[in-house]
Amino acid sequence: MKAEPRVRSSSRAGEGPGLHRADASPWCDVHVRKTFVSSQRRFELDVAFTARAPRLVLMGPSGVGKTTVLQAVAGLLRPDTGHIRVAGETVYDARRGVCLPPQQRRVGFLFQDYALLPHLTALSNVGFGLRRGPWGWLNRAQKEEAMHWLERFRLAHVAYQRPHALSGGQQQRLALARLAILKPRMLLLDEPFSALDPELRQAMREEIDALLNTLNIPLLMVTHDEQDRQALKAEVLRLGHVDGRSVCLPEGLVDSLRAMRSETG
Repeated sequence: MKAEPRVRSSSRAGEGPGLHRADASPWCDVHVRKTFVSSQRRFELDVAFTARAPRLVLMGPSGVGKTTVLQAVAGLLRPDTGHIRVAGETVYDARRGVCLPPQQRRVGFLFQDYALLPHLTALSNVGFGLRRGPWGWLNRAQKEEAMHWLERFRLAHVAYQRPHALSGGQQQRLALARLAILKPRMLLLDEPFSALDPELRQAMREEIDALLNTLNIPLLMVTHDEQDRQALKAEVLRLGHVDGRSVCLPEGLVDSLRAMRSETG
């Protein structure tokens, strides 16, 4: 039976209760399999891990399935088999027939393109998730809550502008504000800094670090940049191809591969 990688926790000050203790229950427990078949290729994902460290980064080569893992956790993709538990709640279990829709998982997912609604103002984008029904209007209290988060991300002055009028950094902060207002219990980020210039990239790392501390929630992020991991003080889980499948690589195997590369280099 394959052993699941268990991501060790750190003991940084200011982390949420129950997230930093080595004996704490994992905030994310994932064991999923998914097979994609096309005329050109066959792709098999077989990933299993439990996360106790409050911030976890998925790293690995392109096409290994990192984004697929995020989509499965968020409920945007249904695995073939396995289970997913978030904060102790089962959100997917193939054997039990459990598969909660995304809106019931209380997971904040920041897409690479931010997925802002182009026909709505910044204020309406932030408050969108508070509305009742597809055509619901924001009441006064909801508008005040949305404005609070716009102010928190220094966007109050563009509250009535639409996304196309905002800079790339402003659009990303708007997307974060839209997530924050819903008070998610974890944050999923898919290469959130890749399209930003270096100066703005560091500023956004600091924004996300502050948001995680404010909401007191854990992070699961995909990145290729080691500086992202260092800035957010995250543990690493590496994915790789083994016997034709995409899997989590045990730490010992990762260390061995590094040693082999240095010797051959």
